[in-house]
Amino acid sequence: MKTDICIVGAGPAGIFTAIELLKKGSKKKIVIVEKGKAIEKRACPKKKTRECVNCKPNCHITTGFSGAGAFSDGKLSLSYEVGGDLPMLIGEGNAQELINYTDGIYLSFGADTKVEGIEDTEEKKTIRKRAIGAGLKLVDCPIRHLGTEKAQELYYSIEQHLLNNGVELLFETECKTLLLDNENGRCLGIEAEHGGHSISIEAEHTIIATGRRGADWLEKLCAQYNIAHQPGTVDIGVRVEVRNEIMEMVNKTLYESKLIGYPKPFKNKVRTFCQNPGGFVSQENYDNNLAVVNGHSYKELKSDNTNLAILCSHNFSIPFNQPIEYAQKVGELTNMLANGHILVQRFGDILDGKRTWQKELSRSNLRPTLPDAVAGDITAAMPYRAMINIINFIIAVDQVVPGFAATETLLYSPELKFYSNRIKMDENFNTSVKGLHCLGDSSGWTRGLMMASVMGVKMGRILASEE
Repeated sequence: MKTDICIVGAGPAGIFTAIELLKKGSKKKIVIVEKGKAIEKRACPKKKTRECVNCKPNCHITTGFSGAGAFSDGKLSLSYEVGGDLPMLIGEGNAQELINYTDGIYLSFGADTKVEGIEDTEEKKTIRKRAIGAGLKLVDCPIRHLGTEKAQELYYSIEQHLLNNGVELLFETECKTLLLDNENGRCLGIEAEHGGHSISIEAEHTIIATGRRGADWLEKLCAQYNIAHQPGTVDIGVRVEVRNEIMEMVNKTLYESKLIGYPKPFKNKVRTFCQNPGGFVSQENYDNNLAVVNGHSYKELKSDNTNLAILCSHNFSIPFNQPIEYAQKVGELTNMLANGHILVQRFGDILDGKRTWQKELSRSNLRPTLPDAVAGDITAAMPYRAMINIINFIIAVDQVVPGFAATETLLYSPELKFYSNRIKMDENFNTSVKGLHCLGDSSGWTRGLMMASVMGVKMGRILASEE
């Protein structure tokens, strides 16, 4: 098969590249290769089974059209200060202009017109004052909340738009490797597999946009083909769950409180991420049966709890260059303690130096929204440095949100973000291999739906300008 542009991964970065090419009137032939299913065929059986059945060959939550975005909380961060380091590559002003433009595309496909957290109220001033007193930074970031179920409807509309405009979508097709002209240092396309058969796709431009799930795979490709890259940050943390009453002021005022701190004694960067008012804690399965925790927030279906991630950033230097593998080992050890499930522990039990027992969870005001999480001891698997950072950060957040560090506050583990391998590129997303570009979370430059989508829009404009 021959095409002008081959995109590996039908997540936000890949599909927004195609959207922008179409908007610019490009005549280039576009093929998108996705190892998961079309969005209308994606369904997590856990709704019926009440526990993860570890779907094969791929997890329906993390793979398929729109990637993990279709089953996430569906929040679009509308500030360049949130979502990774892309502004360092293309400039802050350019990044914000692209966010505003990309937000307009989401609106055109049916995103909710309401933006959360834009009012400058007395409550917001109170929250900021408390954050300053606790040594934390409150990041102002307007949020457009799609909602998990509404996001699926929106991305289905995008999928049909691409199909109706001639974009070829190859589902259940897995990219295995690159086709390279080593003599000229150029990527010629990819080698993929569908239904047990090999497919060669030759392309003028090859775009890798495989998301966090594909970060480990991309790192191996970089090593194999000498694609210039460097180990970056890896985030290790927990998903915290509290009653809605505890988060009431923050939920109503900001919807999502983006707090950043550098707690003693290690002073690593620790931040909140992906806050879900009235949300549900969820499980995702990555390659090698690695179970990780995440959070969902629906537009209509609500729980009595709010969950959010607390992530501790680790930066490694010479001689260590395997941050993704490091985070995976932490996750594997945690999974081992929970017999392949997610581990949950009460914060008070961590401070008391004891494990949590299942019967103790039923006695609290707070009931877990992930029913098959296994009560146990997170500290038996979490690295000491990360655990101390998380504990001290939670205690600091308690000054901003009284009750956050209560005995019954639940911590789920592991929450891991695999975007540590940063591909070296110029502002036009050219890698050290001609004709090869890397986008989205797998590139190490973005984190989350909006910034990955922005990177796709920018890529689409660059390719369209060649015509």
